[in-house]
Amino acid sequence: MRKLVSFLAAVAAVICLASATAHARDRLVIGISQFPSTLHPSFDSMLAKEYINAMARRKITIIDHDWTVTCLLCVELPDLAKGTARFETSSEGKPGLAVDYALDPKAVWGDGTPITTKDVLFTWQVGRHPETGTDNSELYRRILSIDVHDERRFTLHMDRRSCEYQGITEFNLLPHHIEAAVFDRPADYRKRTAYDRDPTNPGLWYGPYRVAGVSPGVSITLEPNPNWWGAEPYFKQIVVRTIENTAALTANLLSGDIDMIAGELGLTIDQALSFERRHGDRFQIVYKSGLIYEHLDVNLDNPALSDVRVRQALLKGIDRKAISDRLFAGKQPVAHGQTNPLDDVYYQEIPKHPFDPEAAAMLLEEAGWRNGDGGVRRNAAGEPLQLDLMTTAGNKSRELVQQVLQSQWRELGVDVNIRNEPARVFFGETVSKRKFTGLAMFAWISSPRSIPRTTLHSEMIPTEENAWSGQNYTGYASEEMDTLLDDLELVCEPEENQALWNRMQTLYATDLPALPLYFRANTYIMPKWLQGVRPTGHQYTSTNWVEEWRAVE
Repeated sequence: MRKLVSFLAAVAAVICLASATAHARDRLVIGISQFPSTLHPSFDSMLAKEYINAMARRKITIIDHDWTVTCLLCVELPDLAKGTARFETSSEGKPGLAVDYALDPKAVWGDGTPITTKDVLFTWQVGRHPETGTDNSELYRRILSIDVHDERRFTLHMDRRSCEYQGITEFNLLPHHIEAAVFDRPADYRKRTAYDRDPTNPGLWYGPYRVAGVSPGVSITLEPNPNWWGAEPYFKQIVVRTIENTAALTANLLSGDIDMIAGELGLTIDQALSFERRHGDRFQIVYKSGLIYEHLDVNLDNPALSDVRVRQALLKGIDRKAISDRLFAGKQPVAHGQTNPLDDVYYQEIPKHPFDPEAAAMLLEEAGWRNGDGGVRRNAAGEPLQLDLMTTAGNKSRELVQQVLQSQWRELGVDVNIRNEPARVFFGETVSKRKFTGLAMFAWISSPRSIPRTTLHSEMIPTEENAWSGQNYTGYASEEMDTLLDDLELVCEPEENQALWNRMQTLYATDLPALPLYFRANTYIMPKWLQGVRPTGHQYTSTNWVEEWRAVE
């Protein structure tokens, strides 16, 4: 009898273990290093928000894994050859463009409300209103009018012609039936949006998953959207946990508290290489090079940094190759400009600023910064050359790079004060409202052939007057750069277009509105039982295809 009881107990334990394992495979816990400052798709450009929202929303068009524009929410891309895109004279009497789109007829919001052209019109109204302060207000202002043909079909009338006319990836649909009620005061809309005040409202979401729970600063829980019209997602629950200290990310992975570390917002290359040496046999580890530009945004309102000689000196004073070789095993090549060599528009002959402390010292002398007491340079007024250097707190790799920069610039006589903030504050307030006084270290993630208008055009400088819209956080204003950015969209002949790209990259590397550091590679650390995660290598995250993810034994 005792043997029978022991046998039955053992069988029960096996059944319970199998049941627990099966249950665990229905749930995926992802670790990322930042918590989004908002879930609203048009405020605060943060990768953490994009990573999460991509599971609960669908863009009208997107750049796919093959770096090609494709439809997600639309039926077909507009095409000049088919007549669904047409050149026209705009209402302003200028060369314009009309593009036709049709929304997927099966598409509905998470509460069952159909997605219609009413949502398209409302999104345009919000995006272009001068008091709203959306990140990509330029896109919405370019749309002069919208013709509504029925509940699904519409035509956008653009104020200019464009070589890349097919995609409207950053036209982020908003639910009219929920958000219109809080848009009666546009200047206050950002504070009243349901994406922050009621983020678990199903009507805000329309992807394979919907946001089911938010624990501020800690985690966001997603569950399958019962009104999703596409392929059924596999997991019954996905939890995205924020662990801002990247060292703690690995500890949580090894303890089983999280299942994977997102490549888009996880470990840096140096940490991943160390992790792989010790624990690589337990996980899938995928390295993906991509269009990720790590740099230092320079606040050009700072009198010292407004002098291009000082910016060039700072860049020549950094041994970026040594940083890449010693910290990242050479897997993150030195950047000489904002355009990645992986992009087919990259220009190899741009000016370069290799490590040259003597040349850097000469530039600082020319700019009027002489050696002073305590090894810190001073100008004619006796003011020290002191700069604040900021980044996201808890990112050990960035903090280590900061220390190297601080040490190397100290050798030049530049006094650097390191001051970091949590990502949601750093991006949500300090960077987006240009509150940093010196240098801000972060990464831009772009799509192929992406014209950097929003980060370099003078119209894109965030100010209180324009409700802090735009991403030209440096305050860079160059008439030539503005003209180049405008022409890049209009001049489509291959040779002429490439010539514009070449000049734009040359001007950037000369003026240095930002100091290039290196091009990053992402590391995806996943359990061996997870399949279907496909890194893209550009700004649109793997979670845009989360319904393809599966657990397999």
